[in-house]
Amino acid sequence: MHVKSGDKVVVISGKDAGKIGKVMKSFPDKNRVIVEGVNMLTKHNKPMGPTQPGGIVKYEGAINASKVMLYCDKDKTGVRVGFDVSNGKKVRVCKKCGEVLDK
Repeated sequence: MHVKSGDKVVVISGKDAGKIGKVMKSFPDKNRVIVEGVNMLTKHNKPMGPTQPGGIVKYEGAINASKVMLYCDKDKTGVRVGFDVSNGKKVRVCKKCGEVLDK
C-alpha cells in the first residue's frame, strides 16, 4: 500500500474530498485506511447498567486507500509517490518536487 499509519494524506474523492488528515490505522489486506476526521459515523449506544451510560458516539470509518493521496508539505497538495533506494534504505519520494516523504 502507498500509505502507512501516521502519514498525512488528502482525500481525493467522495463526500470528504479535499480534507487533510492523518492516517490513524491501515488495513493492507483489505486495502482500507482510517483517516482522522474523515468518514465520520454515528453509533447509538444503549446504557449497560449504572456505570456505563448510553449516548451517541461519533467515530471514523474506514475508506478505500485508493481515495487518498500522500500530502506533500512543500507542494501543499496531494502527490504521487515514487521510490528511491539509497544507502541501502527504500524511501518514498514526491514525484513533483523530489522531496523525501519518509521521515
